[in-house]
Amino acid sequence: MRIVTTANLFKSLHNLQFIRLTSSLPLLLKFSDKHHVETPPHGATYSPDNEHVGKSTLAMDLASLLEEPPLKPKPKSRMEQKRFLELRIKKRVKEQHFNGKFHDLMKTVISNAETLRDAYNCIRINANTHDAASSHDGASFLDDLAEELGKRDFDVCANTSSFSTRRGSANKEVLVLPNLKLRVVQEAMRIALEVVYKPYFSKISHGCRSGRGRAAALKYVCKGVLSPDWWFTMLVVKKLDAAVLEKMISIMEDKIEDPCLYDFIRSMFDARVLNLEFGGFPKGHGLPQEGVLSPILMNIYLDLFDSEFCRLSMKYEGICNGGGLNDGDRSGSMLRGWFRRQLDGNDVVKSSGVKVYSCRHMDEMFFAVSGSKDAAVSFMSEVRSYLKSSLLLDVRDQPDVFPCEGPHGIRFLGTLVKRTVRESSAVKAVHKLKEKVELFTLQKVEAWNYGTVRIGKKWLGHGLKKVKESEIKHLADSSSLLNKVSSFRKSGMETDHWYKHLLKIWMQDVQAKNAKSEESILSKCVAEPALPQELNDSFYEFIKQAELYISAEADSILKLLPNNNSSIEHPLAKTEIIAPIHAIKMRLLRYGLTTSKGFPRSANLLIMLDTTEIIDWFSGISCRWLKWHENCANFDEIKLLISNHVRKSCIRTLAAKYRVHETEIEKQFDVELSRIPSTQDIEKEMINEALDAQAFDNDEALMYGIAYSGLCLLSLARIVTQARPCNCFVIGCSSSAPRVYTLHVMERQKSPSWKTGFSTCIHPSLNKRRVGLCKQHLRDLYLGHISLQSIDFRAWKS
Repeated sequence: MRIVTTANLFKSLHNLQFIRLTSSLPLLLKFSDKHHVETPPHGATYSPDNEHVGKSTLAMDLASLLEEPPLKPKPKSRMEQKRFLELRIKKRVKEQHFNGKFHDLMKTVISNAETLRDAYNCIRINANTHDAASSHDGASFLDDLAEELGKRDFDVCANTSSFSTRRGSANKEVLVLPNLKLRVVQEAMRIALEVVYKPYFSKISHGCRSGRGRAAALKYVCKGVLSPDWWFTMLVVKKLDAAVLEKMISIMEDKIEDPCLYDFIRSMFDARVLNLEFGGFPKGHGLPQEGVLSPILMNIYLDLFDSEFCRLSMKYEGICNGGGLNDGDRSGSMLRGWFRRQLDGNDVVKSSGVKVYSCRHMDEMFFAVSGSKDAAVSFMSEVRSYLKSSLLLDVRDQPDVFPCEGPHGIRFLGTLVKRTVRESSAVKAVHKLKEKVELFTLQKVEAWNYGTVRIGKKWLGHGLKKVKESEIKHLADSSSLLNKVSSFRKSGMETDHWYKHLLKIWMQDVQAKNAKSEESILSKCVAEPALPQELNDSFYEFIKQAELYISAEADSILKLLPNNNSSIEHPLAKTEIIAPIHAIKMRLLRYGLTTSKGFPRSANLLIMLDTTEIIDWFSGISCRWLKWHENCANFDEIKLLISNHVRKSCIRTLAAKYRVHETEIEKQFDVELSRIPSTQDIEKEMINEALDAQAFDNDEALMYGIAYSGLCLLSLARIVTQARPCNCFVIGCSSSAPRVYTLHVMERQKSPSWKTGFSTCIHPSLNKRRVGLCKQHLRDLYLGHISLQSIDFRAWKS
């Protein structure tokens, strides 16, 4: 053991003193200037009385140091604040659990004024209102709301607003949205229901849950589904009706004993404000018609299917008992097989050789089967039958099973899921050699064509500019072509005109109409006949041999590779996620960012906006695409779309706004345009974002409706004046809106659709609706920090 002596203690104190003094050197210098002590000259003697003069003791130095200010706590992010508020409600909900059920949640928890205040603050956090967790401004109605709920005097119908399509629409559609009071109640109900059911949800459910979002679902499809042979998707369609509602309530009664809660849910259904529709629109995009209760109610209802899938997996992966299942060489679940053998008293393994997989993202379902096609068809039939008979859901189209090794793939969550062959290193080397030969051949062909066309152009220029009639007269004999056409020459005709007549006759002689282009005529008919025949023959022989090698599949070379026969006979396959490039280009065309031929153009609806607002809108596209397709195999094409189409369209929009050339726009707004990354900057930015991202900010349960909110198109409607004032429509925002914008619904498309970052399913009743937004919330909407659910569309009707 080390003994701390007095000398060591004083030495440590002096070291501490040195560290503290170096950090407070400016303060000590100031102190020494104020209290200057005379230093004796060199060689002077000191008396014991003045021995302490000029020397600072440890106590004096420590006393002269100021106290360091305490470190300020790091401010919480939006999602951390929301998690804190939800935990407070969670504690109140768990206090109501006894006798195996939750009791009286509506009366004791949801109607509680503190719960309503926490729910209101959660809504304000989603709307990105500053200091939402601590501010109580504008929340004076919560106490009255809690009293109304407690006395059961709350009228649901009186707290709704309806929107219908404009006049002249062929099919009039009505959308009913809740007002602020009802929305606060729905938010409190959502949090309470998630506390109850979150521990019971199955692992195959990935929709709007903590740690189980869209990215986790696609990762499971790629990594968790091992060696599938067949797959299919089930597209369910159903609007919430009385039968589905009663079945849902009967499911909830197994865990919650609360008649008041179920009466309130029925009243919302009667008021048509409970917007729950299976397969009607993409979920999780912050669409106004979604409603905050849609994800949790849908997961509660489809949890029955998740349990049924577990039963079906036990059936198909267990002992083969008929039903079209065949024996195979694959092993099933070892644990399940052991249990069944123990129950039967038989140690003989009798596996069916079939393994089934499922992944559900709310109402989108993906299935894969490892086994025979008969097993896949039988499994699909049972799944379809259960959805129709037990869950009362309709299947959109007659599903069919597809082979996983096919070239087409299958659509799931707005992407294309495909199985591709994973080649060995030797096979990759052969294909790489083929690509190099093809590139080398293409370079030589381009060089040959460029050289021969250049020779032909020199010949043509020499004839038009420098040929004189005297220089070609000796070519004219009685049998020459020149002598035959000389009769067509008129008196006074210039030399270049004469040569052009000869050129036309020559082109008719070589049948130039059959040529592909003018360059082909000059190359094939002028330059190549003048070149040595050996040179032409060697070039075309090289092209012939290169095409033979490229067109062949190099089987002869692969067979020569050592120890590669096994990899050719049994190639390894992997599952890849492919982004729909064609669908993304169609979105750009519909939003007016590209021409019909795919070239970038200016967005005319955005020209009247400010420069920063225009750049924010285009920056929002790039941010959404990077987040949405970052795990796709063809992410390089997405980067090219961002750098070539989105960035160029933004530049041309600004050029049309200021009526200057595009190069001037790039010079003038170089710093602002850097927010739309080029291809070289995208990977670096993604790495930095991944390092700085917090766990809560990537939680899809907390970020529901915000993380992947669709980008809408807003155009300037009018400038707000004192005669016609307008406040911001975002919930909880009291700022004035300097401008009013028009919302444009560019298309309607049912789910599941290609999700590309644009809002493809905004309800048509909101088309051409005008909303007032402050500058901060307009930027938040464009960049994806808030969604359309945070906007109160009934605040001011135009």
